[in-house]
Amino acid sequence: MDKSEEKIEQLASPTESLDEEVVVWNHKKEFALLLALCSQYFCQMLFIVGAGVYARSIAAVVGGESLSSWPATAINILTAATIPPIARAADLWGRKWFLAVPTSLGFIGSMIVARASSMQMAIAGFVLGGASFGAQPLVHAVASETMPRKYRSFAQGACNSAIALGSLFSLLVGGALTNNNPAGFRTYWYICAGIYVLSTVMLATLYNPPPRELQLTLTFKEKVRCLDWVGFFLYIAGLVLFCLGLSYSQNPFGWTNAHILAPFLIGVVFILTLIGYEWKVKKDGLFHHGLFQNRNFPLALVAVFIEGYIFMSANIYFPYSMEIVNTGISTFRVLVCYSIAFICLLLMSFLIGGYIYRTKTVRATAMASNIGFIIYASLMASVTAKTPESHFWGYITFYGSGLGCGVITLYTTAQLSTPPELIAVTSGLMGSIRSTGGSVAVAIYGALFNQGLTSNLFPKVASAVVPLGVSEDNIGALIADLSAGAVEAALKLPGVTIEAVGAAGEALKSAYVIGFRDVFICAVAFATLGLGASAFLINPRKEFNAKIDAPLDVLEVKVEDVERDMAVEIKGGKATTIEG
Repeated sequence: MDKSEEKIEQLASPTESLDEEVVVWNHKKEFALLLALCSQYFCQMLFIVGAGVYARSIAAVVGGESLSSWPATAINILTAATIPPIARAADLWGRKWFLAVPTSLGFIGSMIVARASSMQMAIAGFVLGGASFGAQPLVHAVASETMPRKYRSFAQGACNSAIALGSLFSLLVGGALTNNNPAGFRTYWYICAGIYVLSTVMLATLYNPPPRELQLTLTFKEKVRCLDWVGFFLYIAGLVLFCLGLSYSQNPFGWTNAHILAPFLIGVVFILTLIGYEWKVKKDGLFHHGLFQNRNFPLALVAVFIEGYIFMSANIYFPYSMEIVNTGISTFRVLVCYSIAFICLLLMSFLIGGYIYRTKTVRATAMASNIGFIIYASLMASVTAKTPESHFWGYITFYGSGLGCGVITLYTTAQLSTPPELIAVTSGLMGSIRSTGGSVAVAIYGALFNQGLTSNLFPKVASAVVPLGVSEDNIGALIADLSAGAVEAALKLPGVTIEAVGAAGEALKSAYVIGFRDVFICAVAFATLGLGASAFLINPRKEFNAKIDAPLDVLEVKVEDVERDMAVEIKGGKATTIEG
């Protein structure tokens, strides 16, 4: 351990001093800061929900339908990759500019997406804008550390409210803009760019904390040496290559193709090397051993990975499945239905925040989250080609309720189960692992969906239309025309009649349903694992106290000043302060 690391250990350890700190909880300043932090999360949701829901609108205008899963993948990979170094650096150089600067990149990324002339250009915008998600753990950390610990669930509830409001805005405003007008995605991302500017200004002006000890006591070189560069490299390289390999599965390569095997296996090697390095070599690095004092934090990591995994099943495949099964339904109506999830999330944010505050427990709400996910995914896996639209409006409420229980509970659990000086690293790992879950989910869901669809599409359509006189040679063209919505072009094919088009349409829908079913069965399996992990959480009742870990206002008062200017009188067993 070098001198800078020893200094960090000394500063992180509780010490006795003649100096006393009088902590002032400035409610007005705290709530203004909370508004700024929530604006950042609001922006993130506009960006990530838009990437999942409106990628097909972008593809309809600029082309590149085969790349439409990459915007969400790019954001999740960038989030997972940028969070750990930003979270650690914020402990050394302070939080403020690591909140404001990444947020400003969201403005640039949004502008690139809005002006995109190709899907590749749009993906570049999503990559740059995805860097704004690196500030995500600091939103959770600052919201919690600047108010009393007993109110921590309310702080996380406020973050959840921002998630809900941002998602609702994205679905309703974006849906209205792109309804029967795919080019409306440009206006949507111009709006995103403007809100990113507002959030950046708010963070830069409303958050002015006192300097942290490590900011003042370490030199620049010492701070640089404290960063776990080897761990960051192994983590980022392993994650990117692992997800890249999964993303190529059945899109368009098979598992034996080098495009999948090479990045996938190299990524696995990097990840295994990272585990060994962080376990045996770097004990105060990316996975600081001080975080694992009890089982809560590793269990929270498992649960938040699964939460991110389930999130992508809804963000990508719920609207998609509803649109396919309910032929002719407007895109806007689908998005209004999906927005029900975030109305439930908004309501649950207040209810769960209050429940955790009153009971000082986390196990029950964590389990409730996964039960909601299991019910939602099981119902979606049971969808058939004839499932009525009304069922989707009910199914999505279980997902929204599960989402509302999950994030608040898991972040609160993790932060109260780890040392307060590591709250940014704690929140960073939670955010990074959550995004990793989303990245892995996009890749695995895509592989499952493509496998289920492609293996059933031609056989089902053939069995439906060949008896009606359509030649097998024309089935490929028929599928292509119907998939593109070109019914008139399909009717011009030899032997194709209105009856054949109707039969082919139903067969097409059945093949899609099989792909969707495989996705949601996978989600059920992961949610069940999350339920098991949540059942072993410990309720950290003693940690719900009045302590503020990083107050916005701290007054240092010397002992001699206290003795000269104040007298303490004991009355009725209580200390009363009298100014002299």
